Amino acid sequence: MHQLVLHPHCEAGPIEHVSAEIEPTAQGCRARFRLQGDIANIKIPEPAMSERMDNLWKTTCFEIFWQPRGDSYYREFNLSPSSRWACYDFDDFRLNSRDAPVEAISISCSHSDGELVLETEIASELPLPADVALNAIVEDMQGRIQFWAPAFPDGKPEFHSETCRQIHIAGRL
Repeated sequence: MHQLVLHPHCEAGPIEHVSAEIEPTAQGCRARFRLQGDIANIKIPEPAMSERMDNLWKTTCFEIFWQPRGDSYYREFNLSPSSRWACYDFDDFRLNSRDAPVEAISISCSHSDGELVLETEIASELPLPADVALNAIVEDMQGRIQFWAPAFPDGKPEFHSETCRQIHIAGRL
């Protein structure tokens, strides 16, 4: 598991630790995110039909950024505990955003008082080797947002930055 760090401009909140892991599969990838802390004091989107939907990042959600090594192109996945998802392709840093092709995304989420776990399996073309970011956005009951990533560039939270892509994947298992 990779330990994610809280952006330095964010206030401490109900979540104390965030970890995530990812592995390539023959069809795409499989990932797991784990929040630890006072789960009762964060907003968790209600379960819903699995479908593509924009603006999931406005509340508690998880993200995967996948960039083929040596390329400026990257793919972004937004994964909600509700089971809704989004997937976008970019030609370069926030350039030419468009819906990306996805064959299938499955999301399961479970939680207790001290832990929330989201697991996903994604069937989508994901070239290797790749540099990857696993990120979490956590909204508390007062509407405050925390941003978690493997690393951040200086300044405001910016998940699109290559600085966040600290996980290096060489090949399929």
